[in-house]
Amino acid sequence: MSDFSLTTLFVVPVGQTSVPSSGSTQDLTAGTVGIFDQNYATVTAANAAAAKYLYIAQGRANTYLQGSKRSDKISGSENAGSGSNVTEWYKVSGCSQVSNQITDVTDFKVQCGEVLTLTLRAHSSYIDTLYFNGFTRSVTVQAPCCECGGDVCVDVDANALINQLIAKLEQQAPGNNPENVSFNSFFTFENVGGTILRIHGKPLTKYGQPCDVAAFPWEYDRMYFSTFVYDGPATTADFIVADACNIVATASVIQTSNYPSGTADEFKQLEKNFYSYQAGYLKSLYRKGGYNENFESYVTDGTVYDSYYIRFNQYDKAAYQWGDYIMQDSTVIIAVPNATTSGIAALIEPILVDALGAVADNNVCITTTTTTTA
Repeated sequence: MSDFSLTTLFVVPVGQTSVPSSGSTQDLTAGTVGIFDQNYATVTAANAAAAKYLYIAQGRANTYLQGSKRSDKISGSENAGSGSNVTEWYKVSGCSQVSNQITDVTDFKVQCGEVLTLTLRAHSSYIDTLYFNGFTRSVTVQAPCCECGGDVCVDVDANALINQLIAKLEQQAPGNNPENVSFNSFFTFENVGGTILRIHGKPLTKYGQPCDVAAFPWEYDRMYFSTFVYDGPATTADFIVADACNIVATASVIQTSNYPSGTADEFKQLEKNFYSYQAGYLKSLYRKGGYNENFESYVTDGTVYDSYYIRFNQYDKAAYQWGDYIMQDSTVIIAVPNATTSGIAALIEPILVDALGAVADNNVCITTTTTTTA
């Protein structure tokens, strides 16, 4: 059986530099995020565990017929209430650094005069909407003929063969018709030391984001590809099956592509996705801005966010009505400007940890190195 989690998103504004230490939920200014106990009093990292349960709340700009945005009751493993109702509690560090796939083709086993084919099959969300089973293209070259008296069993010079392949791979249809999609649209090619054909996947094209708030344009995406080098010309047969025993070079992925996390675009999308769950009324988004009086965005372009996920059941278990239907719980997502660029994360996390216990970071950012040759 699947389940459904009623999700509330709190995006901490870039300008918020402290956690409220006085007042109640109704005193929050627009956008300010605070943490409160069962009496709607503010808590700190020193007394959050003493509360029976917590609320996460955020002030609204439009308070007509609705108060501050607020979560349901959250009782962590350290709280002094009737037991924890938290089922998941973790952190995802924001990582804007994106790596693109790099594949090295080595160990060419090709004799003079032989024909070989290199096939690339690329996938991404957008690519797969254009091409069935990915963007698949092949190039075929013939190795140089043997010199008079040469040994036909000796492999040809890899450097010359790689240059042949690169020349073919970089060819494209004449003219500047934008529909002339070629390998150059998605890849760059490099001869490394005369023995390695290095294939770089290009960064994904960043598509324009419409001003229409009712549009949902952003999605996780990355480009990845498979490489095959095999004996003989390309045919209509599936090369993965038909030529599985005729591979004449080794293709090794030396860097995988990855997804960015915690970007401003991601959380702008989540604000739209979860809007209807947290608006008091006018729960749909419309193309005319005047109809979206309750939609408020606190995401700042270019900001990377760390996020805290708290999934929990209803606090009063006696309120459950069991039956043959989908079980529902709640999720709170708190998006905080990345700790390396903002100090607010260092103030919010200790309060949550005091009440919910230690938090595991479910994301490790990639590291990249750069070398320069003089």
